[in-house]
Amino acid sequence: MTVLDNLMLGRHVHMKSGVLSAFLYWGLAQKEEVAHRKRVEDIIDFLKIQDLRRRPTGSLAYGLQKRVELGRALALDPKVLLLDEPMGGMNQEEKEDMARFILDVNEEWGTTIVLIEHDMGVVMDISDHVAVLDMGQKIAEGTPDAVRANPAVIKAYLGESKGLVKGGSP
Repeated sequence: MTVLDNLMLGRHVHMKSGVLSAFLYWGLAQKEEVAHRKRVEDIIDFLKIQDLRRRPTGSLAYGLQKRVELGRALALDPKVLLLDEPMGGMNQEEKEDMARFILDVNEEWGTTIVLIEHDMGVVMDISDHVAVLDMGQKIAEGTPDAVRANPAVIKAYLGESKGLVKGGSP
């Protein structure tokens, strides 16, 4: 499937015309198709993948494939977007690009983002509110600064300092 096909697939829940009605009411179905394509083109522009619209998604670099996945989710016009490890497997540059797009989705579109991510640097950089789990239990919640300084978070994710004994060795 091409990038364009992938994003159009995300619009399926908004389509009122089925195969039969598209055949019987060609004009209405055609108007609907044009409206959905316009929305998809807006998403393609937003994600800066204009030159890739006709390329097969599977032929793209991994970070661009993840961007197409984000676009397909955005095509649903969600009020809340749950992103599970959106930066998984990405290099630093790809992570920075994806973080920027996630922030823009929230700021420009007003979409609430629920982010599940193990890269704590990314989480702290782009989140307004953070909840931290350890072994399935919530151990901290609050602003990134408050969570970063929370002793339970430090213990769970950084380990405890044993300190130095007299003489300078651990």
